Amino acid sequence: MSTTATPLHTRRVALVLIDLQNDFLAPDGAYARGGAVSPAALLLPPRLAQVAQAVKAGGGLVAGSQFTLWPDAQGEPMVSPHLKELRPFLRRGDFAPGGTGQAHVPEIAPWVDVSVCKVAYSAFFNTQLDWVLRRAGVDTVAVCGIVTNGGVASTVRDAHMRDYRTLVLSDGCAAFRQEVHDTALADMANVAQVLTCADFTAALAAGTP
Repeated sequence: MSTTATPLHTRRVALVLIDLQNDFLAPDGAYARGGAVSPAALLLPPRLAQVAQAVKAGGGLVAGSQFTLWPDAQGEPMVSPHLKELRPFLRRGDFAPGGTGQAHVPEIAPWVDVSVCKVAYSAFFNTQLDWVLRRAGVDTVAVCGIVTNGGVASTVRDAHMRDYRTLVLSDGCAAFRQEVHDTALADMANVAQVLTCADFTAALAAGTP
């Protein structure tokens, strides 16, 4: 499924990191408390930190989405019904704006140029991501993060709909089950190029600044 990318114009590239946040991945985060951490996802931050460094070295942009549970007037998180049913352990303070749980994991935080708060799967839905990317002259987005069949897939399809050249980093994504991850990648191949982190960084190195 992974294929070598043609050389990239690095200053027109954005790496879009989906939801690599403490409440999803940290040992004391909300999902660890609820027993819902993907082992494969825990391997992503150091790998993607290296990719982010390569993007930055070439003059590209690194954007990170932050899933956010905004509090209501009483301070309780506004959780959508489907998520509340899926993750009943979510409670006050989880993914709160400005909180430690909402923050990017330490491995990738230093490399993120732009953070957008999101309330649904896609990093484009009701955020300023598209505006920022266009103002920065970006025409190619490489999407990675968690989960492959959720936030990643939705962001990829929205990027495709907005006419970006869209790439998916196959080993830069993770799901809760390998077969779900594989199926999601195969599906995204209809609208994006699927390639490995190594192939992507090679294409950056071969490209023009």
